[in-house]
Amino acid sequence: MRRLAATHPTATRAAGAGVVFLLTILAAATLSPTALTPAVYGTAAVVSASFVVVPALHWPTWLILATATAGAIAMKPTGPADSPARPALIVAMLVFSVLSEKTAVIAATIAVSGALALAGSVTAAFQGRFELVNLAALAWVVAAAAVGQAIRANRAQRAMLEDRARRAEQSREDEAHRRVQAERLRIARELHDAVGHQVALINVQAGAMTFLLDTKDLTQARQSLEHIQNASEAALAELKLTVGLLRQPGEHEPVEPAGRLSRLDELIASFTATGLLVTCDVTGQARPLPEAVDLTAYRLIQESLTNTAKHAAGTSASIRLAFRPGTLALTVENDGPPAARREAGTMGHGIIGMRERAAALGGRLSASPRPEGGFRVTAELPTPAGATP
Repeated sequence: MRRLAATHPTATRAAGAGVVFLLTILAAATLSPTALTPAVYGTAAVVSASFVVVPALHWPTWLILATATAGAIAMKPTGPADSPARPALIVAMLVFSVLSEKTAVIAATIAVSGALALAGSVTAAFQGRFELVNLAALAWVVAAAAVGQAIRANRAQRAMLEDRARRAEQSREDEAHRRVQAERLRIARELHDAVGHQVALINVQAGAMTFLLDTKDLTQARQSLEHIQNASEAALAELKLTVGLLRQPGEHEPVEPAGRLSRLDELIASFTATGLLVTCDVTGQARPLPEAVDLTAYRLIQESLTNTAKHAAGTSASIRLAFRPGTLALTVENDGPPAARREAGTMGHGIIGMRERAAALGGRLSASPRPEGGFRVTAELPTPAGATP
């Protein structure tokens, strides 16, 4: 019926008006055949037509109620005590109550009840008799107003529940989108840190081999090819593990890209093979670290040395690890020339990724040129005592 009313509103209202007209005539005929007077037909036609005319012309909804009330009052002097205009008045009050706020409905109910009571009193005064049946319509008016408000409250509650469900669904979609974005950023960092490091080494060794081939130093060229082969194999292994992070999230085999401080010597050796002099100094009592902290520290050192190899080739770098109560502090410095220092200081994806990694653990990272030349990366990562290694 709702779809029909939305598609054909005028026809629906006309059909409703016809039903009200027939109910009014039927009510009059049920009381007495003599009740079907011209006044009954006229009042029923006018009141019923208002259900079509008023909505079609976008007049106020209270006009239907006012018309029905006028019809009920007009029937009192000539019609029986149980006026046949009552069905139209009840339907008008019901429609008005469904479409109006509570305050307006209360005011309309009081106004209609007062008008009917006043009309009944005037009629009784002229006829010289008073019958309680004249006030029977008041109860129906109040009941119609109450039913209309109940229908309106039910609709409002359903709309509220639907809106709440829609918002909850939107919230779940937003949360899923946020998780997807966070996962994409994490995978991007892993690809950059793991594979990008090895590709940078391959680039350095390829450039060195070009120079060695020009000088016909085949021994050194062969060593460069071995370094390129080792770095490419490591890059493939890192890429395979990273892809495994996407394809096999539910299996128990390791899916995190390899990289722990326990492999720091291997990392330093890979850079030493390219000609970069790297020293490492550890202070404090070394202890097992939480997995996330261990991986993050390794990636920060790896990215810092990769930037040194790319932007400050031929220099040296130093690594300092300090195990403090509840904190792991690390520093990576190089002594590159001023030109390399300016290039290394550019805010690229590597430094952004390092800061995001540190911030994800509640730590902090700073990266800036050194006054005496070169570049420095420092980070402090919290290591809670109760964390699981």
